[in-house]
Amino acid sequence: MTGEAIRQRNIIVHLAQANSSVSMTRTAIAQNIAEKNGLLWKNIYSGVFRDMDEILIPLDIVVEAGRLPLKRGPKALQEKGVPFYKLTKNGFLVALSIDELKNKRLVLDNFLLNSDIKEKEFVDAIKMLIKLSPKLTYSIFEIYVNAYCDGKLKNLLPFSISEFCRISGNTFVIQKELLEGFQKLSKSNRLDILKLFSKFT
Repeated sequence: MTGEAIRQRNIIVHLAQANSSVSMTRTAIAQNIAEKNGLLWKNIYSGVFRDMDEILIPLDIVVEAGRLPLKRGPKALQEKGVPFYKLTKNGFLVALSIDELKNKRLVLDNFLLNSDIKEKEFVDAIKMLIKLSPKLTYSIFEIYVNAYCDGKLKNLLPFSISEFCRISGNTFVIQKELLEGFQKLSKSNRLDILKLFSKFT
């Protein structure tokens, strides 16, 4: 990944985890990324500014959520306030595909509650699957977002199972075959298979 891509991922992760408007300004985002990477925040602020205005906002991943009043600084900023940002529905979907995101379950709940999903049974299935296999669940979103980045999907939302099946290739056909076969095995054979898989992880 390029430095720009890594910075954009950091912005998305930060906004997904931010819990106050003060922590969602461009300055706060730059400071957070700089602290994690041992950099001076002023050196990356212009990059954050550009990422927001030229990439993330036009792609409808981030949107301005409001403005914070200023008591000091330039008069123009005092009158207009400092903008702070939040993730859109698209942004929450993208966040779910990023490994570095820590509070994925909260983001997933938010996404399932507020997003455009064509097949409503998908929501109930994901709620069950997340308890059974979190890594498999999040890989669904990773495959979906990667397909969008590669131009295989026109839009991120509405999320569509049929579109996911089209882009995922044999990935989940193999998983389904494994689950169906595993169910038919005796208890001792299941343990043998689990032992085998434990050697691969």
